[in-house]
Amino acid sequence: MSDVKECTHHKEKRRKLLRRCCAGLLIFNFILLVLILIIWAILQPKKPQFIIQDATVYAFNVSAPNFITSSIQVTIYSRNPNDKIGVYYDKLDVFATYRSQQITYYTAIPSVYQGHKDVNVWSPFVSGVNVPVAPYNGASLSQDQAAGTVGLTIKIDGRVRFKVSTYISRRYHLHVKCPARIDFGGRSSSGVIVGGNAVKYQLTQSCGVTV
Repeated sequence: MSDVKECTHHKEKRRKLLRRCCAGLLIFNFILLVLILIIWAILQPKKPQFIIQDATVYAFNVSAPNFITSSIQVTIYSRNPNDKIGVYYDKLDVFATYRSQQITYYTAIPSVYQGHKDVNVWSPFVSGVNVPVAPYNGASLSQDQAAGTVGLTIKIDGRVRFKVSTYISRRYHLHVKCPARIDFGGRSSSGVIVGGNAVKYQLTQSCGVTV
């Protein structure tokens, strides 16, 4: 009889211990959530801002069967809108796409730290020689070029870390998409001739940013 009472007593103790552990875990999670909300309210974190300012076209030729050769210099403006958070750009690769297909090689942008409210301006070349494209994209590119306007997307893929005081976060993926609707009709009034055969186009388009 005493063994049954002792067993029941131990079960009750385990139940109480389990309830206390669950209550402690809930309290800990609640406190952690409150701390996160307080930190977020203090820091008010914002994503980096990107703008594509211009594009200078040195070469853009579509040749059969469905190969493209291009050389375009783009000017990209980047700003850190935070006044308490710094940004480490550990790895940045820029390239051009047409209808979701990559049409240039990757171009690396040097790693840099962007302080509070700081601005960086990069002017990388995106280029490729005889880069193969899908047949339907090759045909569309030729048609768009003949019509005078080609809609490209300049993309940046990279890794970033964020710094708050002495704390530095883990690495996050950064994806930037900049629309670049460029007149490839030659020396038109919308572009400025530079360096002999190159044409520079002012774009000033905001880019979509995902972190």
